[in-house]
Amino acid sequence: MVETRARRATRAAAVAGLFYPADPIDLRASVSELLGGVSAARGSALSRPMLDDVPPPKALIAPHAGYVYSGAVAAAAYRLLAKAREKISRVVLLGPSHRVAFTGMAATSADAYETPLGVVPVDRQWLDRAREIPQFGFLDEAHEGEHCLETQLPFLQVVLQEFKLVPILFGRVGAEPAADLLEALWDGPETLIVVSSDLSHYLDYEACRALDESTCAAIERLDPASLNPEQACGAAPVNGLLAAARRRGLQVRTLDLRNSGDTAGPRHRVVGYGAWAFWEQNR
Repeated sequence: MVETRARRATRAAAVAGLFYPADPIDLRASVSELLGGVSAARGSALSRPMLDDVPPPKALIAPHAGYVYSGAVAAAAYRLLAKAREKISRVVLLGPSHRVAFTGMAATSADAYETPLGVVPVDRQWLDRAREIPQFGFLDEAHEGEHCLETQLPFLQVVLQEFKLVPILFGRVGAEPAADLLEALWDGPETLIVVSSDLSHYLDYEACRALDESTCAAIERLDPASLNPEQACGAAPVNGLLAAARRRGLQVRTLDLRNSGDTAGPRHRVVGYGAWAFWEQNR
C-alpha cells in the first residue's frame, strides 16, 4: 500500500446530518434513546436477549448504516460498555473502506476525529505499535468522507468517558495479517476493539435473512474462512477479529440480527445488520 500522509489535523465529521443528527443535543438524545430502547428489539424474531449481568466485552461488531436503519442494532452492542465506562481508555476501531480501493490496512495521519459531540484524539503512539505489521500503512484519502468509523463514534462518546482512538480502515487483506495487526494492538481491559460492518446488501427480505443467518453462524463458530464481502462489507476486519478471537480462545455471543426491512425500510431490497460481543475467558 502506498503511504500517503497529510498535515496532522482534525478529521472533521463527514456524515453528520446524513447518517446521524448534526445537532449535538439531538444527536446525544438520539443515541441515548437507542441505548435505552435496546431491550424491545422491535420487529425482529431473530433478536437475542440483552446481557445486562455480564462483564464488559473485549471486542464488539456493530453496524454502520444511518441510525434510523441500524442504530438500534448497534446500541445492542454499545449498551454492554456501561460497566466499563471508567475503565476503557482506548478504542481500536476497524472498518472497511467504501470509497477508496487499496490493499492492506490504513491508518490516518490526523491527530483527532471530530463529531458534533466533540473531538476524539487519535492515539498516535498506539498506532506506532503497528508499523512493523505487513500491509499496514497510512492513507488519509481513505479516511476522508468514510462513514463506517465515524458512525460508531457518537455511541462511544455517549457510553464512555474520555478515550483515545486507533482508527484503521481495511482494503483487500487476509484474515491472518489482520489478526496480526490486532495482536499488536490488543493490550488489556483498557483497550476495546470495535469492528464496524453491515451484512448482506440489497437482497429481498427472506434472502437477506437466510444469508445473514449463515454469516451469524460463521461468526459464532469463530470461522474467518467462511466470510466474504457479499456477506459483510466489513468481511476483512471481521475475519481478522475472528482469527484473533480463535487464537485467544474468546467467547462470542450474538446480540441482535435484523435488517432494514425490520427497522425503517421496505422489504424488497434490504441491508442486513448484526451485533456481536466477544469476551476473554479469563476476565
